[in-house]
Amino acid sequence: MNIETKCLHAGYSPKNTEPRVVPIVQSTTYVYDSTDDVAAVFDDPTKSLIYSRFENPTVMAVEEKIAALEGGVAAMCTSSGQAATMCSMLNILSAGDSFISTTTIYGGTFNLFAVTFKKMGIECIFVDPDASEEEIRAAFKPNTKAVFGESLANPALTVLDIEKFAKIAHEHNVPLIVDNTFPTPVLCRPIEHGADIVVHSTSKYMDGHAVQVGGVIVDSGNFNWSNGKFPEFTEPDESYHGLIYTEKYGKAAYIVKARMQLMRDFGCYPAAQSAFYLNLGLETLAVRMKQYCENARIVAEFLEANENVESVNYPGLPGNTYHALAEKYLPDGASGVISFVIKGGRSSAVKFMDSLSLASNEVHVADIRTCVLHPASATHRQLTDEQLAAAGINGGMIRLSVGLENIQDILDDLKKGFKAI
Repeated sequence: MNIETKCLHAGYSPKNTEPRVVPIVQSTTYVYDSTDDVAAVFDDPTKSLIYSRFENPTVMAVEEKIAALEGGVAAMCTSSGQAATMCSMLNILSAGDSFISTTTIYGGTFNLFAVTFKKMGIECIFVDPDASEEEIRAAFKPNTKAVFGESLANPALTVLDIEKFAKIAHEHNVPLIVDNTFPTPVLCRPIEHGADIVVHSTSKYMDGHAVQVGGVIVDSGNFNWSNGKFPEFTEPDESYHGLIYTEKYGKAAYIVKARMQLMRDFGCYPAAQSAFYLNLGLETLAVRMKQYCENARIVAEFLEANENVESVNYPGLPGNTYHALAEKYLPDGASGVISFVIKGGRSSAVKFMDSLSLASNEVHVADIRTCVLHPASATHRQLTDEQLAAAGINGGMIRLSVGLENIQDILDDLKKGFKAI
């Protein structure tokens, strides 16, 4: 199936007389015929359902759909995008390990990597996304276990050269993990370019309607966990009766381990109702992404021509630094998110935003409705000036998430904001 069809049909195929729409299985518990049946599932949780902290039929349908959209072997939904990122890393990393991440990442992810993981004894080595291959290779240490980057960074909008980072990661026998939240698999499928694990905040474009917070991890099934660097995959797991993940689950070893260890212990699984809402968003994802991209292109051109704007960052613009990479990795559009810097710095940016009436000033992005955010005051507020600069954040920067309203109404609202300054 093509991706538009997968958005509608993947993950759930009703049988004779079954519901056409994915049903909400509102139950924490599942019943067994015997004690032996229960014991068998605890020996191997993939045999059946145990408890809705691990799996739920509604959530599982969405997991299968997202895995199909990204071209992975399996997926695991989480209660938030942050939980997905955390679990994707902790499934590989332990105290004493290090990993490499690009600097231009979401502010919450930056704090997770630089502060929280540090407290856990895990070192994050930051590199510039535009660093040369030699500079990236020089960042590796003997204990480096993974490489992380965002396909389209939030809010810096740098485009990750996925193939370059995948090549270097694989030279060092470690996986590349890519956050693909902004492009979604409609615009970019990192696995096709060499990424091994893909994560999303499903709260954004996948949901699209701002009705649920969620995340997902997708396993490509391509990485060789038996290369000698990841004994936790190839040696017995005593917490599961000596089970060896690579022997038992093959290509799905990574995602099964994440579910059996991390989801078991952290319990950050989404509710069935949340998955139901997410599925509704996924069904229209392909249609919506096309319109987001079209509206954003027009808005970006409008901003570029405005005398009050110092700079516009949208990879879809021909003059953008990342336009060539966008043509390679995002040939069908660069999402609906634009970053631009208003002349006059922070005060002008705030005045502009507070004068808008159609666009919502909110801590969200990638919605069906146009919204704006001042990153330096919100998502990246915890960063120092030096860290803000490294993350590509300017005090006058505004993150504009172009919605699905009529394009003329969006432009009229922006004109109102510019008139105020």
